[in-house]
Amino acid sequence: MSKNVLITGGTGGIGFSVAQTLGKAGFTVLINDINEKVGKEKEAELRAQGINAEFFLFDATNEDEINKAFEEISNKYGSLEALINGAGGLGGRSQFEGMKTEFFRSVMALNFDSVVFVTRAAIPLLKKGVNPSIINFTSIAGWNAGGPGAGIYAASKAAVTTLTRAYAKELAEFNIRANAVSPGTIDTPFHQATKVANPALFESWKQGILMKRFGQPEEVASVVEFLISDKASFLTGEIIQINGGQAFI
Repeated sequence: MSKNVLITGGTGGIGFSVAQTLGKAGFTVLINDINEKVGKEKEAELRAQGINAEFFLFDATNEDEINKAFEEISNKYGSLEALINGAGGLGGRSQFEGMKTEFFRSVMALNFDSVVFVTRAAIPLLKKGVNPSIINFTSIAGWNAGGPGAGIYAASKAAVTTLTRAYAKELAEFNIRANAVSPGTIDTPFHQATKVANPALFESWKQGILMKRFGQPEEVASVVEFLISDKASFLTGEIIQINGGQAFI
């Protein structure tokens, strides 16, 4: 019997690294993105590595698209061992004064609504899984309120922290565990704009990290692998900081 994991936002950055890590650990990896071309390319890349993978096209902020995709997932796979809510992003920067309502709504939808909608659709399949687990992505911004113009992003990630603990409470009776990872500065395309526009600024961020380097996607993926494994079978409602000591400075 295959072990199935769905990773939203599973085609790039940390999400794709998680897909590779879990695929190599024996999971059937279902990846999601809103870009069909990229999704198919990443599906082929995973399969070329010997990983059983399939791409599902849907917008993680769109209830109708999510529900339609989950009908297909349910019919084809029947159950999920893990849901990794990796879809999210900064969505841009804006000060609170003058912030457009449309911008506020879009950032919350991307980072918070997506977790609510996808998890709601996944719970029936997780109930059928073996040692089922939910992993959400919050952020160091959810603790330190983020950088300039990223306040609403930080708030959305703080909301995910509380939501994760709420899931842990509500789903424990079904043996579904819920935890979250909280990455610090990880060297992924998430920071590409700053890296290109102001490389000196980007490099200076290392000085705020005890280990004086950026994290790598694989270092987040390995923690996710642990959290959904039997080794973490008594762990739920936890938020794991992965930041090289960044939160201590």
